[in-house]
Amino acid sequence: MEQAAGLSNRVRPVLGKRRKSRESALQVLYQLDITRQEGPKAITQWKAHFSSSEGTDDKFAERIVLGVLDHAQEIDQLIERFSENWRLNRMTLVDRNILRMAIFELLYCSEIPPKVTLNEAIDLGKRYGSEDSGNFINGILDRIQNEAIQKPTQPKPSAK
Repeated sequence: MEQAAGLSNRVRPVLGKRRKSRESALQVLYQLDITRQEGPKAITQWKAHFSSSEGTDDKFAERIVLGVLDHAQEIDQLIERFSENWRLNRMTLVDRNILRMAIFELLYCSEIPPKVTLNEAIDLGKRYGSEDSGNFINGILDRIQNEAIQKPTQPKPSAK
């Protein structure tokens, strides 16, 4: 069996768990937007009903949710600044929360390559958003990545 995108077999299960964790974090953030309850309460409910049984990395999902909540003002300002002709409150809940999660990762999860964050966000948008979500998310994140954050999207080649 060939290795996916040059990844070792050791790395691929982590990506699968992280993807599921991102999906879980999206669900919690969506719930928070709908119910307006406190973040810790929503995380406790999620853990009681869904965590671990679905192959998620609970700590990573919780880190995303709490990180988005802790840095909401900064993240939302970036979204507003780089989303031309779109106010935050006019975006779908799914798109808005995927953008928030990805921007949190870009800013505060230095161990995750930016290209992985962008690809995961686009994939989440295609899976859970509207027909145009993938392109919409890609356009905004690409601008934020290139103009505001400026971390290289490709890892530097290691010296041999």
